Amino acid sequence: MHKSNAIILTAGYLDSSNGKTAHGLIRGTDRFNILGVIDHKHPGKDAGEVLDGKKRNIPVFATIAEFVKNSAVKADHCILGVATKGGVIPDSLRVMLREALENNLNIVNGLHDYVSDHPDLSELAKSKGLQLIDVRKPKKFKDLHFWSGKIANVHCPKIAVLGTDCAMGKRTTTRFLTEAMRKAGYKAEMIYTGQTGWMQGAQYGFIFDSTLNDFISGEMEHAIVQCWEEAKPDIIFIEGQSSLRNPSGPAGAEWIVSAAANGVVLQHNPARKQYKDMEYYPAYIPDPKDEIALIKTYGAPTVALTINTAKMSEKEARDYARKYQQSLGIPAILPLEDGVESLLPIFKDMIDKSIAQV
Repeated sequence: MHKSNAIILTAGYLDSSNGKTAHGLIRGTDRFNILGVIDHKHPGKDAGEVLDGKKRNIPVFATIAEFVKNSAVKADHCILGVATKGGVIPDSLRVMLREALENNLNIVNGLHDYVSDHPDLSELAKSKGLQLIDVRKPKKFKDLHFWSGKIANVHCPKIAVLGTDCAMGKRTTTRFLTEAMRKAGYKAEMIYTGQTGWMQGAQYGFIFDSTLNDFISGEMEHAIVQCWEEAKPDIIFIEGQSSLRNPSGPAGAEWIVSAAANGVVLQHNPARKQYKDMEYYPAYIPDPKDEIALIKTYGAPTVALTINTAKMSEKEARDYARKYQQSLGIPAILPLEDGVESLLPIFKDMIDKSIAQV
């Protein structure tokens, strides 16, 4: 895949969970070569160091003008790297998008609010021959798929990476697992279900929350079947969305039931007691043991627990991992701190036992 040079707009959200699109791209993308991040709170720093203390040679600039003036390499795209309240583009970001277009940058937008629906930005892009790529724009009806049962023809293990809430790190863990299996010599593929997965260059997938409800199971099946037929992978990892019990948008059943997942990796943050941005509502994140029981009821075994360590010390997180591993009888690991290689024997065993290998 040819990589396009790009910058990421985070506009003060680089160090917050609202910048999770940017975080994914900073950690790695096969679609773009990230030249810099635009964030007025962290100019002069390395974006990787701001994110998780790891230097990634991606400089942070205060403004687009500063990037244009100081970068030796020209960018082609400007990626909106933040999730905003309600998915809207606030005026402050619109001004920056206009500046990006004035500097001859194509726009890549993952928000529900399409840049192409803003007449001033649309006209400016058209006059300059620039692209406005609204990743979340729904497919046309004729391109959508109903569930058909063809998932039964996919004979490699399919692992759903689910979580106990949204913004839990499911996509990052899915990508880590895919990369680790590839490094170990296996043909592994990731099915993306959100806009950042597409931006990171995953070949197969769909945007879950831009898909009409009637077609969600069919689009998921189609992505997996297409992946199986074209890439013939040894194993497929499917990026999860939200959680089975998140009141604002429960999701996960389709991964287990419609995609016929053979196993689940469950991501959990012990420090988070209530669902993200819903602290006003009396709903509480379940203990992993209860979530694993629900997942089993839907029809899949949970093969590992992965710990998101946000708002905890490393010692606290490791204590939780140890406790969960003992009580659940499955591996409990810290993917960001330790990687996911310790889980590979589970998946190698599943591959060896799969019908595809018989």
